[in-house]
Amino acid sequence: MTVEQLEGAGQTGEPLLDFPLSRRGDVLPEECGWLREKAPVAKVRTLTGDPAWLVSSYALARQVLEDERFSLRDTANAGVPRQYALTIPPEVVNNMGNINSAGLRDAVMKALSPRQKGLRDRLRAAAGELLDGIVAEGGPADLRAAFADPFSAALHCMVLGVPFEDWRRLMSGLDVAFMTAREPFADSALNWYKDVGYFAERLRVQLALPAEERTGLLGTFAGLKEADPESAHLTDDMFATVAVSLFGAGAVSTSAFLTLAILALLQKPELIGYLREHPERMGAAVEELLRWNLSVGDGLPRIAMADVQVGEVLVREGELVLVLLEGANFDPAAFERPDVLDLERESPAAHLAFGAGRHFCPATALARTHAEIALEVLVERLPGLRLAVPAENLVWRTGFIKRLPERLPVAW
Repeated sequence: MTVEQLEGAGQTGEPLLDFPLSRRGDVLPEECGWLREKAPVAKVRTLTGDPAWLVSSYALARQVLEDERFSLRDTANAGVPRQYALTIPPEVVNNMGNINSAGLRDAVMKALSPRQKGLRDRLRAAAGELLDGIVAEGGPADLRAAFADPFSAALHCMVLGVPFEDWRRLMSGLDVAFMTAREPFADSALNWYKDVGYFAERLRVQLALPAEERTGLLGTFAGLKEADPESAHLTDDMFATVAVSLFGAGAVSTSAFLTLAILALLQKPELIGYLREHPERMGAAVEELLRWNLSVGDGLPRIAMADVQVGEVLVREGELVLVLLEGANFDPAAFERPDVLDLERESPAAHLAFGAGRHFCPATALARTHAEIALEVLVERLPGLRLAVPAENLVWRTGFIKRLPERLPVAW
């Protein structure tokens, strides 16, 4: 919908617009600025036809994300308004809550730490090997399929303790698990339980190994099964469900962010040169790229558990609220010159790329390390990297939880 159409809409109490917005991840949807200024809490119609409140300003987005009266877990309840049909079991939506209730938080948080001995070196080696293969084949190359996807999978295979050789089958399952469909479909459950079965089998492989040879979170789980009486009630499928959830949420998010971060740099080639000359700025650059990132295409969902005033709107108990990250992270009230990708930005407000409040992503440090290493190796090895096709010819995926180009063709 154009800004001109928005000006004349929403006068009858009907939804202002259909949501989600554009699927392109390299252009800020033009509705964002208008919504933030004119209707920072706007009634919209979701993919399933349900009503929702779309929150687009930074201040109100933080309010919703930090207020515990807005629940993520309850977005999976039967009968509530949805942004799209569930394609994973309802109990998986509140993944960290399930991990906490199972007594596995310490094990999971340790596995998600980027300070694990040797992890950075192994990641850097993995990035180098992937680029060796790309260079050997020659350009143009699809940097998403040949680098962003396998490098993200490599990280999570290391963290979980599964063979990297299985990365393609694990990543292919995410194409189904994170579809955004209007209606439920039966084989989404088949897809989920296939991957649960895979991780349950890998847990049994770890159990058969001597303790000193076990690796990753599944290796830790194997030790808990053997030695921790408090974990005796947990089945192999319960442990496997945690692993599937961590791989799925982690790999799809890190790959999508890395793909769009690379694309942002390719559209401003001077920034690649800047990062090559100033490697000490990589951490700050990743923070700015996180703010700039448009990969979350459907908003962060919450169900109101009570009547809550949000701006000029009283959100009623049971209503769905969607936080529009591209509205909040480009809000001039929070960020100076938000429409400029500024890798020298100093002390910005905290972006909301990882959410906020109780559901702040627990793998933030690991995700930052993943991106920093990937971009460091990339600008070192391929300083002449460029898009091999016009940006407007990129094909953007529809019906998916992330904004993603199907391919990212590059030359160097």
